[in-house]
Amino acid sequence: MSILIVDDSKFILKFVEQHLISAGFKEIITFTSGDAVLSFLNDNNNYNLVDLILMDVFMEGTSGLAVCEIIKQAPKFKDIQVMIMTSDTSEEILQKSFDTGAIDYIAKPIRKTELLARVSSTVKLKKEIDKVKTREQELIEIKNKLELANLELARLVSLDGLTGIPNRRSFDQTIAAEWKRAYDEDTSLGLIMADIDCFKLFNDTYGHQAGDQCLQKVAFTIRQALKGSFDFVARYGGEEFAVILPSTSLAITTQIAEKIRCRIQALEIPHETSTVPIGVITVSLGSAAMSPRKIGPDLWTSLIKAADQALYTAKRSGKNAVKQAN
Repeated sequence: MSILIVDDSKFILKFVEQHLISAGFKEIITFTSGDAVLSFLNDNNNYNLVDLILMDVFMEGTSGLAVCEIIKQAPKFKDIQVMIMTSDTSEEILQKSFDTGAIDYIAKPIRKTELLARVSSTVKLKKEIDKVKTREQELIEIKNKLELANLELARLVSLDGLTGIPNRRSFDQTIAAEWKRAYDEDTSLGLIMADIDCFKLFNDTYGHQAGDQCLQKVAFTIRQALKGSFDFVARYGGEEFAVILPSTSLAITTQIAEKIRCRIQALEIPHETSTVPIGVITVSLGSAAMSPRKIGPDLWTSLIKAADQALYTAKRSGKNAVKQAN
């Protein structure tokens, strides 16, 4: 890090430079004008290397006060400390210097003891400020990483580990929220409950690894069958899935359920021991839709009960079917 000395007197430049070097300050750069120091600061981001500027108030061309003001107004220079050197220590000059951004002053003629004491104190303060800022940046980075980790944790907690779709916990939260939104907006909320037919027999015949692969394919197929940006599919439990369809009528909900049934049958996952005679994995589905305004603001369980009852009817009718709630 560097100390810049700016004065149009070569004698003062030499005097200040020699005393600073003898005190252990190694990186000293001198300038004879305000314009020269501004050019240096703007060149190749040199301002990042500067600890302190010692600058004469009165110079030909751009004065020390003008340089202070430019540094103060430029955001990129905000961390640069400026100490003025002046033979005029009147209240007016000092006030102008501090108003334009100077943090301290050294009276001319300059005395070695005062020079070294003020410079040492200011450089030490600058280094402490830099440490604090570095620590603040580290804390910000840690905070950002923690927030990302928490978001990832929340995402993982809400997902089913096998299928990668939302789990039952997430379903319960979502249907309650969507029921409230449908109540507020006076719209219809659709729900599909789907169950893989004869899945226990499938596991017994082909093994649990094949069963896991079957669940993954069914989950993916259901998700691909949904088009609305707010449509939601979750693994409800075991081999059962639930689909929430905001702003959807019973007729459309039932159409979507039928599309899901057809697409899963079209996967042609072999299931020779199924009681459904076509010999492949199939699903039974129950559809329901309600207007929460007609039911009540907190009675979303009634929608689940209706879709469950329709699913039960589909199972009893021979499976591989869609039934809608009355």
